Amino acid sequence: MVVEMFKQTLGTEEESVIKKLEKWARERGDKTFIYYGEENRSITYKTFNELANSFAHNLIDKGIQKGDRISLFLKNSYITTIAMFGIWKAGAVYCPINFNYMGNLLSYQINDTEPKMLITERQMVPIINDIKDRLTPITIVLHDPKECEHDYQDEVNIKLDGKFPSLLFQDFIVGNNDNPNIDLHFYDIANIIYTSGTTGPSKGVVQSYRCLHSYTYLVRAFNNQEDVLYNDLPMYHVGAAFANVVNAAFVGCTVAMWDKFSPSNFWKRIEISGATNAILVDVMIHWLMKEAPTENDRNNTLKKVQLQPLPEYHNDFAKRFGIHFVETEYGQTETGGGCHVIIDELGEEQGTPIEMYKGYTREEVAEIAKNLNLSFPKGNIKFPKGFVGGSTPFMEVAILNEHDEECDIGESGQFAYRPLFPHIMMKEYYNKPAATTEAFQNLWFHSGDVGYKDENGFYYFVDRMKNLIRHKGENISSYQIESLINQHDLVDICAAFPIPAEEGDADDIVVFVVPKTDELSEAALGEWTKREMPKYMWPKHIRIVPDLPKTPTNKIEKYKLRALILEEFQKVNI
Repeated sequence: MVVEMFKQTLGTEEESVIKKLEKWARERGDKTFIYYGEENRSITYKTFNELANSFAHNLIDKGIQKGDRISLFLKNSYITTIAMFGIWKAGAVYCPINFNYMGNLLSYQINDTEPKMLITERQMVPIINDIKDRLTPITIVLHDPKECEHDYQDEVNIKLDGKFPSLLFQDFIVGNNDNPNIDLHFYDIANIIYTSGTTGPSKGVVQSYRCLHSYTYLVRAFNNQEDVLYNDLPMYHVGAAFANVVNAAFVGCTVAMWDKFSPSNFWKRIEISGATNAILVDVMIHWLMKEAPTENDRNNTLKKVQLQPLPEYHNDFAKRFGIHFVETEYGQTETGGGCHVIIDELGEEQGTPIEMYKGYTREEVAEIAKNLNLSFPKGNIKFPKGFVGGSTPFMEVAILNEHDEECDIGESGQFAYRPLFPHIMMKEYYNKPAATTEAFQNLWFHSGDVGYKDENGFYYFVDRMKNLIRHKGENISSYQIESLINQHDLVDICAAFPIPAEEGDADDIVVFVVPKTDELSEAALGEWTKREMPKYMWPKHIRIVPDLPKTPTNKIEKYKLRALILEEFQKVNI
């Protein structure tokens, strides 16, 4: 049924997020599209659509043509959202940059994207000026906040270097506010989203407009126009730009946005906005759970959360805060969601107070899951670690060995995908034909991630391929080792990875540890692992360090640690 439902939308205005935004602006113009919590501002569909239209017309007046790439280097999520839709309406390509970048990381992505224009804000000017000699001249559109705006910074008064012609963002959101009606097709390029680049230079993932449709299709099916989607993820993140903002525009509901996550203000923000849905990643979940429980924990409007990755204590989280449904999925920027599941955490029990509950009921959610061929398991089931649910209906999913043969049930291999419809996955890595060809060998997209499939058709994420450790006859996830060692009272964070064993073809296990105090020694931690961990998981080498190298997206750069310890051994053996 779901495949037929999806097919009926293809080639129609139903798969265009631009047309959907314009539809709601006509039909529900007074409905709030964006609540910008940083400034307590509500922006209706009609007003937002007109702002995006003006932005698009001004881009066109400045010579931007269909297919031109425009980079964005912004922290302000509301300004980014106006620019994103304005870029699409002009027929240009949305190319966001991680706002933590600087130096070579920043100049590399700008130069790699080859944009016709860069949109940034006043507080980023010093960072742009620092790399001026590495960039070709480029027109910059500058968001210059007023004193009444939350991101105004009086001390930031540095002007852009003279090599950069500059225009003001504020001048781009006035003027002609009619729909531009640029001729766009589902196969036209909408975005270039860069990977995090933990193992090398970032690659630009080229996505069509249909990618936006297929990426959000299953997630938005569980939302209706009563819902409010909470977002504090950065807009260079597909979870923010697409799973939240684009999701809301398709549905015709509200997105409540803040520029960054705040554990101390999270529940206050939910209360202010009346949010019903949220995405929580990694440490966010831990931070919310570590706060002391109160009798008011369930007194909130939040009924559904997506947890990435799914923690073992997801049901405890749901019961404590009254969350009815938990979603998790496995996917990538290149593919969208390949696996998906929605968990019925509370069953018939009432979580969100009845008077606060908005959106689809439990019975309606169950029926939607059934129609979408998604499993709807109960939350009290203990799922094995790495559980990501079943495959989504728009692509073929397989676990492949090194020869691209399908692995047996329970056997670990590489996640791989084939689309069942054109243009629902990435087109290519921008300007990287060799990397594109390598990723699509044997007509499969190779994810670079290890997983397995069980006898019930469910999939499990194990690890990144480069972090899978073969030791003592066992395939070991570095994630498992890290999870165990992080339980030590004196460990703040750690990173585990393999290096070639001194003997044989297996791996030795290395762990770099950042301690909470100076009381932790390598020898003491080694003895602890022997008490607390299976023998085949014991680290061969432990190093206590003050910090771990990370990418600007806070992913640990294990390749740097690996090079560090191999250099150490080389010096010892000289």
